[in-house]
Amino acid sequence: MNSLADGSSTLAVEVTNISTHGVWLLTQNEELFMSFDKFPWFKNKTINSIINVEEQSSGHYYWPDIDVDLTNEMIKHPERFPLKAQIA
Repeated sequence: MNSLADGSSTLAVEVTNISTHGVWLLTQNEELFMSFDKFPWFKNKTINSIINVEEQSSGHYYWPDIDVDLTNEMIKHPERFPLKAQIA
């Protein structure tokens, strides 16, 4: 097993905060906010399911416990993506 060089980060994406308003997602380049109004899939989920996020490729995030895929573009400009999944 090879280790990364000193100073290299193995963390590509992290949920840094969950509030009554939404979720903050820290990527390698920036922090993104997802309000529950625009991203309702997260509203009534457990903390463990929200923090379980994977960066599938650069700028593409997947929450396996919720089965939600989002990109940087979708998070920054949700108005450009009007189709939304139904909340069960």
